[in-house]
Amino acid sequence: MTKGATKRQSFPIKKTRARNWKSGASPQGALALPDAPEARALAHQIASQLLEKKGVEVLILDVRGKTSYADYLVIASGDSERQVSAMADSVQEYLGQKGVQPLGTEGYESGSWILLDFGGVVAHLFFAETRTFYDLEGLWSDVPREKVA
Repeated sequence: MTKGATKRQSFPIKKTRARNWKSGASPQGALALPDAPEARALAHQIASQLLEKKGVEVLILDVRGKTSYADYLVIASGDSERQVSAMADSVQEYLGQKGVQPLGTEGYESGSWILLDFGGVVAHLFFAETRTFYDLEGLWSDVPREKVA
C-alpha cells in the first residue's frame, strides 16, 4: 500500500430472491426489498393527518431500494400557503404527542413547499402550483404508489 492510501473494507452482500407479486414466482437475480413496517405505518399516520387538515391528492410513494434517504415519501397539496403550513404543524403536533420528532424541516419561511424528514418517511407538502411545477410524482413515476383518500 502506498503512503496516504487507505485500505478499503468490503462487506458481504446477501442476495435474496424477491417474489413476483402477481404469480408468487421468484425472478432470477432479483433482490428483495427490505421490509419497513414501521416506516409504512408512519407514512399512513402522516397521510391520515394530512387528510384531517383537508390535504389534497395525498400520495404515498414506496421508494425502498430506489433511494438511501427514505423508504416512503408522502406527498400532499394545500389550496394556500397558509394551509400548507397548517398541515405541517398538524403532522408535527400529532406525531410529537406520540414521541416522534422530525429529523429536520425545510420551507416554513415560504410555505409553498414544506419538507418534514422523519427518517424512513419524508413528507413533501406543497402549495398546488408548486407541486405541479416540481412534479415529484413524475420524477418517481417508476415506484409503487398509493393514493390515500
